[in-house]
Amino acid sequence: MNKVVLIGRLTKDPELKYTPGAGTAVTTVTLAVDRRYTKDQKKEADFIPVVIWGKSAESTAQYMRKGLLMGASGRIQTRSYDHKDGHKVYVTEVVAEEIKFLQWANDKNDNAAYSGGSDYDGYEDMTPIDDGDIPF
Repeated sequence: MNKVVLIGRLTKDPELKYTPGAGTAVTTVTLAVDRRYTKDQKKEADFIPVVIWGKSAESTAQYMRKGLLMGASGRIQTRSYDHKDGHKVYVTEVVAEEIKFLQWANDKNDNAAYSGGSDYDGYEDMTPIDDGDIPF
């Protein structure tokens, strides 16, 4: 089984690219994922590269910005390539199968993030239920 679920903040704005030939959309982001606090209560994070393909890549580039919270689930992938200077580079990354925008920006020019909250507290308008109406 190879399954990863992450929630973290983008370390920079996503950059949308298209593959040569097929023109498939691809975006690579890095998520800063908080770790549990250490013994001395110091907060730490892991920086995990996530590759997003297709329509999800285009949506990520359109709605996500540096610092916004995003969830991703997928699989770990390792690969290698030869660097220009001749040494072999090894890469470990998450290939996203599903993403969730937990915050988002409206468009490229909008720096304000929507956090999913509202000024309305729905609990205030809850109508009380008379226990006598419940059949059990």
